[in-house]
Amino acid sequence: MKINIFYSFTNQPWGGGNQFLKALKKELIRQGVYEEDPKKAEAVLFNSHHNLESCVDLKQEFPEKIIIYRVDGPISLLRSAGRGVDKIIKLFSKSLVDGIIFQSKWSKEQNKNLFDVGAKYETLIYNATDNSIFNMQERAEFNPNRKIRLISTSWSPNWRKGFGVYEFLDKNIDFSKYEMIFVGNAPLKFKNIKYISPLSSEDLATILKQQDIYITASQNDPCSNSLIEAASCGLPMIALEDGGHPELVGKGGELFHNPEEIMDKIKKILENYNNYQNQIPVFSMQEAAQNYYRFAEKIWEDAQNKKYKPRRVTPYARANFYKMKIITSKKAASMARVIRDKLWVH
Repeated sequence: MKINIFYSFTNQPWGGGNQFLKALKKELIRQGVYEEDPKKAEAVLFNSHHNLESCVDLKQEFPEKIIIYRVDGPISLLRSAGRGVDKIIKLFSKSLVDGIIFQSKWSKEQNKNLFDVGAKYETLIYNATDNSIFNMQERAEFNPNRKIRLISTSWSPNWRKGFGVYEFLDKNIDFSKYEMIFVGNAPLKFKNIKYISPLSSEDLATILKQQDIYITASQNDPCSNSLIEAASCGLPMIALEDGGHPELVGKGGELFHNPEEIMDKIKKILENYNNYQNQIPVFSMQEAAQNYYRFAEKIWEDAQNKKYKPRRVTPYARANFYKMKIITSKKAASMARVIRDKLWVH
């Protein structure tokens, strides 16, 4: 069995989904289980709300093809206008999806509780990074006798990515004892924090390996790729106790509720730095890719053995997508009409 990732990849510095899927594709190719042509693959992975109309075309042409859905969000907890997209994700999962991969326990619970997202086959697989890039090799040794190096990263400039907290740190950190870098896109200008524009994965990894502690304040983040990149480079983490952060940090860092707590969390890590560093969770792309493949293979084998019949473009599916007409978001409604029209072909 071979698997395809139906996604419009970019090689430019981009969001976490793009970075994860690029690394996943690279590893699936290395393992010899990837098919570049989605029409030739037995299973096709679709991501979040991207290219869903293409899935309809694919299912109509190849009804036996297994559709795996990597679910994000809920999007409405990340973006103010995302509720319409979440409704599309729900209807899509209920209509054409054979299996769903959730990125964290938090994301699974929120998607189910808020939007009843689900499928016959479900699993949870945490994200990972390209471990040939994000790793502990050539990492700078921790030296408590110099300025402590803090870093935050975010490709998205959305304020919910934690910029209120970073603004607080910019005004309140003692920069005679600490230095801080922010890498990515920011909606504000920092006075004391050093700002660096988005970097390639290789350049970002080089900078991460020179830092001491990673800080993230992103809200409702299901499975932060940025956090996993930092962890993979050996940085103890300080994260807002929200979204999937607690699952990712484990004993490799500290959680906070208010920005005023962060300095105490930093001091706590510095008092026992090696212990925190030694307990950073491992996020293996090799293992993640194997889990993605095995999940798809299980569904495909059940279909081959007549234990499961892959979803079809049925009248039920057409009716489900017809409901998208009520979605109020203009962007989501436009997407819904495209998918609905494709499903309404008799």
